[in-house]
Amino acid sequence: MDESSLNRVSFEPDRFNTKVLEQRDAVYEKTAQYLQLKNTIKSIQETDSKELKTDVDLGCNFYVQAHVPDASKICVAVGYGFFVEFTHAEALKFIEKKTNQLTEYAEVLTKDAAKIKANIRMVLEGLRELQGLKDLPEDRRREVF
Repeated sequence: MDESSLNRVSFEPDRFNTKVLEQRDAVYEKTAQYLQLKNTIKSIQETDSKELKTDVDLGCNFYVQAHVPDASKICVAVGYGFFVEFTHAEALKFIEKKTNQLTEYAEVLTKDAAKIKANIRMVLEGLRELQGLKDLPEDRRREVF
């Protein structure tokens, strides 16, 4: 294996790390959605109104106005396409548990990404050492985080 093929190998394993980081980003997106819902519920509670007027996204940024006659309960997506009707207090409790769970999962994915990066680095350094190649200059290395 010559130096050009070693360079090619050094960039291919990044896709494994990229997949983990994409999963982590998806978890962060879900967490942001739950936190947005939490803020919406709190604002509904602060106004202490039974009715609610809102815009609903039908898809492709096409919105219609909606009138909710009783905003005392809310339907929350709990996963796998299922929705559960909660009171505001129950929804806030669920959101708190769910965001904690998602945060822990994001931390696990971050640790996994760091382990993958370290393992890739170790294997590449081993290959370089076995072949007697010099280290790559710092400017050719790229950071994942």
